[in-house]
Amino acid sequence: MEKNTIREAYKRYWLENGKRPVSVFALCKVLDIPESTFYEYYSAMEGVERDIWLDFFQRTVDQLKDDPTYQQYTAQEKLLAFYFLWVQKLKEDRSYVLQQHQRSQLPGGQLRQLSDFKKAFYDYAAGLIKEGYLTTEIKERKYISDQYVHGFWMQALFVLKYWIEDSSLNFEMTDAAIEKAVHLSFQLIQSNTLDSLLDFGKFILTRK
Repeated sequence: MEKNTIREAYKRYWLENGKRPVSVFALCKVLDIPESTFYEYYSAMEGVERDIWLDFFQRTVDQLKDDPTYQQYTAQEKLLAFYFLWVQKLKEDRSYVLQQHQRSQLPGGQLRQLSDFKKAFYDYAAGLIKEGYLTTEIKERKYISDQYVHGFWMQALFVLKYWIEDSSLNFEMTDAAIEKAVHLSFQLIQSNTLDSLLDFGKFILTRK
């Protein structure tokens, strides 16, 4: 028994029944395992849900880290590569993701389900930001720099929502949205654009 077996059974139950198992016992009956075995891996089915989203992320990052070309990328290129591959991983289970969206309007309505993924993504984004500082690709700003990672998380939620609602062939519009979103975010944090906006905001406030 592995965690992946439980995750796959949980997703399959959703796809076949249009709802979550009524209990851990019901899920274990499908798996033909004693209920005690389930608790060796998860304390509740909410843990399975969180782990499914973490797994989408982890498999994406693991594949990227094994790619020598990815290691040579800039921070911006790495984030682009992450989003492109991440939506490919999501596509493998799109029916499940859409069911979760219909259940409670992902991503906004199910942030608890995304909590483990969020923590892992924050660590990943923080690493990219540090790389950007070292290469001067990202400008470090007093008080503002700590907010960069939050901005990237909001960007990830935007990508997820856009992909969920995308009806274009092979999700081509999602690819375009990813490119534009990442380009804009790095343009803001690596150039003087954000500084100009902040200066303008201070000017307006001091005039009041």
